Amino acid sequence: MSFDFTRRRFLVELPAAIALLVADRGVARARSAPAHPTPRAGITGARVLTRQQLAATPKFIPLFDSVREIPQVIDGIHCNCGCTDPPRFYSLLSCYEDTGMARECHICQGQARLAVRLHKEGKSLDQIRSAIDAKFG
Repeated sequence: MSFDFTRRRFLVELPAAIALLVADRGVARARSAPAHPTPRAGITGARVLTRQQLAATPKFIPLFDSVREIPQVIDGIHCNCGCTDPPRFYSLLSCYEDTGMARECHICQGQARLAVRLHKEGKSLDQIRSAIDAKFG
């Protein structure tokens, strides 16, 4: 079997190969996309790190304050960085509580910033989840 793969044939076949790879990746992402958690009844932002606890990293104070204001939204979002895998992490909100691991994770920060912005625009939790899945999923 002879493989006569000219430059011209390569250039003709390349777009189809790229389309196939992109489509396959999209299917794999759709299959592996984790479910978002149901926001817990009565959830508050009381456990989100405070300004005093963030004194060593003041640039995060506005983000943590914003998360604290909408815990019912942030608690309904799956964190895509993997921090929700351990049992003590329930949702993206967990990343802003206790040790505040979100201070060191750009994915947690990006997801929360997007959720806060979309919430301010009046988007529903389902719309926010869809936007987060599209960007971070």
